[in-house]
Amino acid sequence: MPSVLCLRPEADFTRVGVVPPASMDIDYLAPDDERMPALLKQADALVIPAVGPKLPLHLFEGARLQLVQVTGAGVDRVDADGLRALGIPLANVPGGSNEAIAEYAVSCAAALLRRFTEASAEIRDGQNSANRSRIIAENVDGLEGLLVGIVGLGVIGTAVARKFKQFGCRIAFSDPAPADPQAVIALEAEALALEDLFSRCDVVSVHVPLLPATTDLISADVLSKAKKGSVLIQASRGGVVDEKALSDALEAGQLAGAAVDVYSSEPPSLDNPLLTLSDTAAGRTILTPHVAGITRQSWALLFRTAWENVTRTVVQNQAPRHVI
Repeated sequence: MPSVLCLRPEADFTRVGVVPPASMDIDYLAPDDERMPALLKQADALVIPAVGPKLPLHLFEGARLQLVQVTGAGVDRVDADGLRALGIPLANVPGGSNEAIAEYAVSCAAALLRRFTEASAEIRDGQNSANRSRIIAENVDGLEGLLVGIVGLGVIGTAVARKFKQFGCRIAFSDPAPADPQAVIALEAEALALEDLFSRCDVVSVHVPLLPATTDLISADVLSKAKKGSVLIQASRGGVVDEKALSDALEAGQLAGAAVDVYSSEPPSLDNPLLTLSDTAAGRTILTPHVAGITRQSWALLFRTAWENVTRTVVQNQAPRHVI
């Protein structure tokens, strides 16, 4: 029976209705379990969550692994080039969180534009009437007719763009190589340089992987070009947005609000600039703990697809799908 090492608890799967295959001998371990190096050398496959501590390449040296399977889209927990050099296939589940992330982006954008986060805090402070009067006076925007900019029109970015389109938004994007040129046509999406996108769009939603080329892509200079009153959705990877620059833009009122789901270090340290915002700026900010892509439905799809790929590889002896 093939041996599989899984770095997430069995309960994660069963509570969303996914039963891991009985055709494998599966060991469920915490990433810091002292038995892992030895067990990894004997395993046929490794299953890991997309979020968690980096796994050093030396753990994989001498392993007989036929597959490292990530149960999500992100593969930055491992050294993809190093695994390739060792001849170990690395696979993810692309697109499994599309709908959940799209819901997150649209929901947060609407809440920020309509000042719901500020309203909740002020009503608790007994400012119901004053807050209502201010919202009415400010003539706040809904989504319909707004220009939404997508940074990174890959599989997830395209799903987010489609969701905004359903709410009557116009779509722009910044991406040198969109994943689906036909989707660009269907969305009637306008290609813009990054700074132009920020200067023109009412909402900007970021959906690029963390790479050397995308580290601090959303910089102080880029944010200084943001359209006054616009909002930013950061649900890609921590490190893509310069957090100090974002906090400064919020404090200065350059941005009307931001939703942040990912951080340069996770969990974010207490001195992270986004955790030390003034009350006014904090009231225009939604912070979530890397859960934009997590719903019962999305996890069920991700887990089922991941285990199907492991079964295909180590039980059916077929080439794995979605290899990075």
